[in-house]
Amino acid sequence: MSERRRRALRPFKKPVKRPAAPRPGGDGPAAEQSAAHESSVITAALYEDGRRTSTPDSLADTFRQLRAKPGGMAWIGLYRPDPVELHSLAGEFDLHPLAIEDALEAHQRPKLERYGETLFVVLRAARYLDAAEVVDFGELHIFVGHDFVITVRHGAAPDLAAVRRRTEDSPELLKRGPEAVLYAILDAVVDGYAPVVDGVENDIDEIETEVFGNAPGVSRRIYELSREVVEFQRATRPLSKILDGLSAGFEKYGIDEELRRYLRDVADHATHVTERVDAFRQALQDILAVNATLVGQRQNEEMKALAEAGHAQNEEIKKISAWAAILFAPTLVGTIYGMNFDHMPELGWLMGYPYALALMAVVCLTLYVVFKRRDWL
Repeated sequence: MSERRRRALRPFKKPVKRPAAPRPGGDGPAAEQSAAHESSVITAALYEDGRRTSTPDSLADTFRQLRAKPGGMAWIGLYRPDPVELHSLAGEFDLHPLAIEDALEAHQRPKLERYGETLFVVLRAARYLDAAEVVDFGELHIFVGHDFVITVRHGAAPDLAAVRRRTEDSPELLKRGPEAVLYAILDAVVDGYAPVVDGVENDIDEIETEVFGNAPGVSRRIYELSREVVEFQRATRPLSKILDGLSAGFEKYGIDEELRRYLRDVADHATHVTERVDAFRQALQDILAVNATLVGQRQNEEMKALAEAGHAQNEEIKKISAWAAILFAPTLVGTIYGMNFDHMPELGWLMGYPYALALMAVVCLTLYVVFKRRDWL
């Protein structure tokens, strides 16, 4: 093991033990609440021959004990790291400044980088929140050297405490070194996608039912789920490139056959998840197109119904207008002859009254025939 620079570091406190507290060394969501306010370091543990030998109380003790055991391995877990502690780790393990910058700022795309003898991996973990029916994404940065693994989490996922317990329960796997820890974390992240895939698939089934049931707000739900699927694709698509990069270094870095099989299994699962997520995006695009078609059909039907109602209303107005015109003719004649002026030529005419009645009847009949031919009556 190369000579390392030693720095004065403050000790970090472990989670306070309570009746329902997580086991010491946990770095899952429960542990972060009690430890993050004291230190970004959730757990630091030393391993030798696949078994935990020590859980130091500070980073300084971790560095000292690791140097004292050249064949050992340190696994340090951090949650939303403090810059001072992360730069201390960088000075101790010769971590590249660009990788440290990425780990501090987060919001990085999944990727695999090699800086000398150190491997830097960025992963996007995900979990499905049943109550809110949304996908929650977390970010994980992993530094892997010949005798150390440093994990930096931004978000609740993944539950690295469970990963640590599983690896510690498999000493034959853990004694293969930091690469085994990396593959175990990869496997946990990829396996964590399965409930998310199931949850998204269930949401798509519900949306299909809502689309054909004319449910209000379904367009908004399609859009929101589409955004989650796009984000999911950004998390899963780079996995194939990351796993291919790890596979390319098998021979160069002397990775044993068991770990190779382990990685190939992870790659198979990742490919399956990626294919399903791609299918989800296509399905949502199809659903959005169907929904737009159904909305257009409903709008056309509504416009047709309005047009028919308007036509019927116009027909009624025509009838009313026609009868009003017919009734207006005799009213006009009667009004003129009802003015009772002294000097009106027709007042002294013997046939004046029958003529007025005949005139009224002829005008009404004429108007009736005209309106009837025009289909107003």
